[in-house]
Amino acid sequence: MRFIPYLLATPLLAAPVDFVREVRPILETHCYECHGDKKQKSGLRLDIKSEAFKGGDNHRPDIVPGKASQSPLAHFLTSTDDDERMPPRGPLPAAAIETITRWINEGAHWPDGIDKAQLEDKRDHWAFKPIQSVELRAKGKEIDAFIDAKLTENGLQRSPPADPIMWLRRVTFDLTGLPPTPEEVAAFQSDLSDSSDKSDAYAAVVQRLLCSPRYGERWAQHWLDVVRFADTHGFEVNTERPNAWPYRDYVIRAFNNDTPYHRFIKEQIAGDALGEDAATGFLVTASVLLPGQIGKDEPSKRLARQDSIDEIVVNIGQTFLGLSIGCARCHDHKFDPISAKDYYAMQAFVAGVEYGDRDLRTPEALAARERLKQVKTQLADLEKKLSRFVPMAKSGVKRPMVDPRENRDRFMPVKAKRVRFTIRDTNNLEPCIDEIEVFTTEGENIAQNAAVTVSGEKVSADRHEQRFVNDGQYGNSRSWMSNEVGKGWVMVEFVTEHEIDRIVWSRDRQGKFKDRLATSYVIEVGDAAGTWKTVADSDDRQRFDTRDRTQPAFSTQGLRQDEVAEAKRLLDQKRPLDDELQHLDAAQKVFAGTFRTPDDIHVLNRGDPEQPKESVVPAVLSALGDLKLTQETPEQQRRIALADWIASAKNPLTARVMVNRIWQGHFGTGLVETPSDFGRMGIKPTHPELLDWLAAEFIRSGWSVKHMHQLIVMSETYRRTSFQARSSAGNELGSSFYIDSESRFLWRFPSRRLDAEVIRDSMLAVSGRLDLKMHGRGFNLFDKRGGLTGFDPVETLTPENTRRMIYAHKVRREPEAVFGAFDCPDAGQSTAVRRSSTTPIQALNLFNSRFTLETAAAFAARVQKEAGADVAQQISRAYQLALNRSPSTEELQDAAPEVRQHGLAVLCRALFNSNEFLFLP
Repeated sequence: MRFIPYLLATPLLAAPVDFVREVRPILETHCYECHGDKKQKSGLRLDIKSEAFKGGDNHRPDIVPGKASQSPLAHFLTSTDDDERMPPRGPLPAAAIETITRWINEGAHWPDGIDKAQLEDKRDHWAFKPIQSVELRAKGKEIDAFIDAKLTENGLQRSPPADPIMWLRRVTFDLTGLPPTPEEVAAFQSDLSDSSDKSDAYAAVVQRLLCSPRYGERWAQHWLDVVRFADTHGFEVNTERPNAWPYRDYVIRAFNNDTPYHRFIKEQIAGDALGEDAATGFLVTASVLLPGQIGKDEPSKRLARQDSIDEIVVNIGQTFLGLSIGCARCHDHKFDPISAKDYYAMQAFVAGVEYGDRDLRTPEALAARERLKQVKTQLADLEKKLSRFVPMAKSGVKRPMVDPRENRDRFMPVKAKRVRFTIRDTNNLEPCIDEIEVFTTEGENIAQNAAVTVSGEKVSADRHEQRFVNDGQYGNSRSWMSNEVGKGWVMVEFVTEHEIDRIVWSRDRQGKFKDRLATSYVIEVGDAAGTWKTVADSDDRQRFDTRDRTQPAFSTQGLRQDEVAEAKRLLDQKRPLDDELQHLDAAQKVFAGTFRTPDDIHVLNRGDPEQPKESVVPAVLSALGDLKLTQETPEQQRRIALADWIASAKNPLTARVMVNRIWQGHFGTGLVETPSDFGRMGIKPTHPELLDWLAAEFIRSGWSVKHMHQLIVMSETYRRTSFQARSSAGNELGSSFYIDSESRFLWRFPSRRLDAEVIRDSMLAVSGRLDLKMHGRGFNLFDKRGGLTGFDPVETLTPENTRRMIYAHKVRREPEAVFGAFDCPDAGQSTAVRRSSTTPIQALNLFNSRFTLETAAAFAARVQKEAGADVAQQISRAYQLALNRSPSTEELQDAAPEVRQHGLAVLCRALFNSNEFLFLP
């Protein structure tokens, strides 16, 4: 920064400038409006000594005692640049500038204890203080005692208890995301009539629901919303993450197993050290730029790396601590006690994490590896048997035309240290090679362990890279593409010389793409001495035809009929093994991050990687702890230390944040309305004593999430009706509604619309079409699993897409065609709270979509099968399945003629669209 000297010399006989009488009045008049207690533009505050000497965000310190020429404050007052000069309304009088300049040159003496304002201690905040121990006499009814105390304090009356079946429907939706069946309703009613203590019947229901596998599926969805899980990478190209789903399955299992929450935290940050490889998928759930989207220049790479680490820190901060740590990336946090140095010290814990796949070490993955060995052995044997039916290259026999799916070039055994595949022409555009396999005379593919060089590559968002041409994975997304139209070459080089006799290559082994196919090529082999020899040439193949072909990928010329049949039989055996090979490879991988030597992390001026300042070591937020590691701490140990600190019972935030999320899952709104912001800009808890009691009880229970569910849903507060009973004065809406219309103090149960996934799953459940198959690769909601644009929805019901919606392949930033309208998060960012909107498109989707029509038809078929031909019985059964009650006399009379005239499916569709079906009672 260039500073303009201005009156830098101090008159010899002048009295020292008095800050209180001469300097502060100038600052009060001209500067406090933008740099005082209400506003601190550029992070500069001039009404408090410590803050003024610390300086602003981008030019601190602003005051350099004794050196006005080096003080940004003096520079901004004297600048001739209109964009820099302060105040912006116009320059200070010359006398005022002279006074401030002299004051700085004289040492900028600012007496202690004379500031009119007092700096607020950002650490003095309820959420940063230890959890308070609260003792109550109402053992077993602590929640109700806290709630009732607040009701009394605010002059509110609690609503009456809900009808038992209303409670059953509520708790079943809450814990499993599905409606109770008529059989479950009947069993509950029977238990209530048989039990002397009604609470036993309620407790039995809760225990059954918490033991159901459906519980983990429902509550995993809440967690995945917060961590923004998706099966694609995001940003513009939005390519697939084929191995992200094991993390989703891990979360479901963790909830079903009631994994202690402190263990749950540790597994997601350092699961590779705890035998839970899939758990660290948490670290890399965010969108990330892929190699093809990042510039080749070093500044672009550094910025992309910073962005990727930032996403990890943000995820950890908001998920576990309820803090917006990422706000300190460019400057100290404006509201919370988080400095920029704190932020980068948190980065240092995860500076060795890279976004990517790694091997799973689960029993299933180990079994897949064993099976993979068997499949590769079988394929090698089949390749060897098939090779005798493939005509030799350069033998005079016309070989079949090139095939996008698979091509074999067989030749006499030859010693090879390297193989070069040169493309001379294609059917169009730049050539693309899915996989090159080089086989020895013993049938071993030696290409996978070889070094590869290429003529050039046209990388496109983690596709078409050089490294994919021999990675053993098939398909367009795992292919190499040349950067020249119609030509290019690939060279495979081995460590030692091998005897080879055939090469297998393809454009797309999965058979989806036929463009960019090499139609003219030559294959050369180089020995250890460096001598090259041509072993195959496309000139002896039949002319390429772009039309679909049914002929086999081997020539029948010169083969007997029995040999043709044998070759076809071997090919039929090979194709399913090829497909199984791909699935086995996917079963061994998880997108859960890879780990390496950590980057050296520096504080970055204004968050700019090109402006590094001092180096930092891994350290927790200074306002919450003093844990600090050395620069030499290994990568995994860094994450373990961070996880231990977060999961400690002494951490004031961790337990509070999680019990608040659980409370929100049951009542729609947490005790703290901002569940991922417990900082000073978050909303204070409505019931702070209750929040602390729940947090302490959570820790005391061994961090059991299921224990917290039991406490909440067995409370009288949870059992209340969602409406106010008529008051004694006969007023339908009593005073409680006017005092607390949103029921933040829980005088009534706050009803809310079901989540999008719950609506979809419930429609399938009552129709009898819901497939309860758990875990595994997600089903398709669209015609493709990733890409730029143009996602066409899969509208027809199939056995695969009738699974629960949590098992759908989630395309980031692409709302589901029907239920996306119901505020279903698109995983573009964390969704700690789902907002509930009401729009016309919701009604249109839920009444006219193909999904609704097919599901309503299935619902009607189920009802007719179970109720017979009697219309009244059909209507009654439909109500029992959808609403868990029988229709009233009036409802029956209204529905019967409609069913007779328009069919039962119309009634089923109407029930799907009723508020009673769509809202939590």
